[in-house]
Amino acid sequence: MKVCLLNDSFPPAIDGVVNVVLNYAEHLGKDHGAKVAVGTPAYPDAHYEQYPYEVVAYPSLDTTALMSGYRAGYPFSEKAVEGLSAFGPDIIHSHCPVASTILGRLLRERTEAPLVFTYHTKFDIDIHRAVKLPVAAQETIRVMVANIEATDEVWVVSRGAGENLKSLGYSGDYRVMNNGVDFARGRVDDLTVEKVTAGYDLPAGVPVLLFVGRMMTYKGLPLILDALKLLMDAGQDFRMVFIGKGPDKELMEDKARSLGLEKRCIFVGPVYDREALRAWNTRADLFLFPSTFDTNGLVVREAAACGLGCVLVRGSCAAEGIDDGRNGFLIEESAEAMAALLKEICPDLVRLHQVGQHAMREIYLSWQSAVDAAYDRYGAILDLKRSGKLPPKRKVPTDYLMALASRSMEERVRRRRIRLELLNDFRETAQGMMENIQEAQRSAEQRWAKVAEDIQRELDALHRE
Repeated sequence: MKVCLLNDSFPPAIDGVVNVVLNYAEHLGKDHGAKVAVGTPAYPDAHYEQYPYEVVAYPSLDTTALMSGYRAGYPFSEKAVEGLSAFGPDIIHSHCPVASTILGRLLRERTEAPLVFTYHTKFDIDIHRAVKLPVAAQETIRVMVANIEATDEVWVVSRGAGENLKSLGYSGDYRVMNNGVDFARGRVDDLTVEKVTAGYDLPAGVPVLLFVGRMMTYKGLPLILDALKLLMDAGQDFRMVFIGKGPDKELMEDKARSLGLEKRCIFVGPVYDREALRAWNTRADLFLFPSTFDTNGLVVREAAACGLGCVLVRGSCAAEGIDDGRNGFLIEESAEAMAALLKEICPDLVRLHQVGQHAMREIYLSWQSAVDAAYDRYGAILDLKRSGKLPPKRKVPTDYLMALASRSMEERVRRRRIRLELLNDFRETAQGMMENIQEAQRSAEQRWAKVAEDIQRELDALHRE
């Protein structure tokens, strides 16, 4: 099977969806022998040749200031469409509803491969954050949803993610396909933990609380800090470790200082080494993740891999599969609710560790298992296509434009090929003519050399007489 994975970001950019694409590409090839190609906007100084699969990087615009470090791809790149079409995908899988899905639709026009889309993130929040004019933001969301509806099958990473997509106007069906984690199940050895956490004020016996993710206010960070202020005032000691970067990091550092939490809060910054991140999850006693933004919360499953339980908002996507008090803790979305829970459970580290062990056994999902499920579904989609039973894709207003753009690209590629063929024919003809001329010149030179030899022999003969 040939699988084309599309995403609007790829290393050197790092985020949760990039991690998804990397793991899909790795396990599709390693575990199933699939051939993989990745299409993504080009980033400066990126080294795509290091991957064991083809990466087609297409032109992009520098929108890093507007889009929190991300670049915007130009999906109408003929080179990208031609390169990925030449790959000959059986399945096209887009992980972003904008440029990647537009590129996927163009590829489908060219190759007739089914187009799958996975809804990972509540993009409406990011859109409202980036587009200040409400009317423009709503129109952007409408276009995004129409783009999603044009795909052949929609996957979501949680039931809550699917319902969020429905709330934005999506009217089709969706299939829940869970993401995995690339952490091995099990805790890191004590020596590695000590090495990674050395130099930080983490007294023995004092509960260590952890947050890992982008430093954005909508991740529930202000709620965490307000809860910790209440916990401190109640006399409970603790250390709160924040790992990650983002546009609101300085704002959160300032808030921690203003609440008098600077001696108890540690802002580590981003940690890119996966083993070091496993070590932090092993050292912590409890993971705080009161985000109602995240559709899946991979960090919750990463924590579970290391035997670390989480505090989550009841009803949030990240809380799906959590049995309150057994493999995690559920609260209402308020600082008071979090503070009350922490005041109750922080003194009992044995209980926290028991909950973490249950999480490790009950909610952990490896990437191998997640990609196994995706590969099986790819096969089912292809079977439906071959039998003529694949449901027809929904008609959206931009279908005609996609078809027109695809045909226009094909026509330009066809004309370019004709020009190249003519130039190659002319070059071959010219080379042949030169070779013929050179051969004729060599023959003439040989004939004149023989004539000269004959004349010289006659002269020699006359001299001898």
